[in-house]
Parts: sequence; C-alpha cells; structure tokens
Amino acid sequence: QVQLAESGGGLVQPGEALRLSCTASGRNVYDYDMGWYRQAPGKQREFVAGNRQHNGNQLYAPFVKGRFTVSRANAGNTLNLQLNLLQPEDTAVYYCNAGQDRLGGSGDKDYWGQGTQVTVSS
Repeated sequence: QVQLAESGGGLVQPGEALRLSCTASGRNVYDYDMGWYRQAPGKQREFVAGNRQHNGNQLYAPFVKGRFTVSRANAGNTLNLQLNLLQPEDTAVYYCNAGQDRLGGSGDKDYWGQGTQVTVSS
C-alpha cells in the first residue's frame, strides 16, 4: 500500500510562488507515474502536471503556460511542483497521484493524497 503526503500549500498574493511536495511511503514508487491534480470549489478535479516514469516525460495542462515545473526527487519517491506567477484562478486544493502504469486512475494500483490548499488572493 502506498501513502502520499502533500505539503507546501498556503496563501499567496497574485504573481507570487509556492512549491508543493508529495512524498510517498509504504513502498518505493520510483517506477510509478506521478502527477498533480487540482480541484477548485464547484469544479471537477483537473490534471495539472505529471511525470511518466516509463519514458521520463513531463506533462502539463495547457493552462500552465510555462508557469509550473514538475520534478521528481528522493530516488523517485517525491514529486515536487514549483508554482510560479500564481493567479487567483489557480486557487484550489492540489492533490498528488501515483499510479503503477497511468495517471489519474482509481484502481487498486492508483493512489491519491489528501490534498493541500493553495489560495491566491490580494
């Protein structure tokens, strides 16, 4: 069983930055796909950014527009998300996801963290 713990959320002003981290425990996930999703009030959860371990590709949602950077650390067991130039529309709960062979799944080999709140407001 894999547990994911997110950290780094908070309240910032427009244009500022945050760094989110997601650390896995329970087993090594260096060979898992890992990603970040977010859910704003009244909206569906959406993909933000991810890392595909089988080819090392980084994936980003179109709305990221070069502002966010995803990276893995800790021998592949930590997924970081650098959020730059944050805007009010980025306000959401950000969730970490790990899947044995996919992103965003909800099966036996798909895991989700509890989420961390990011609020962007002046």
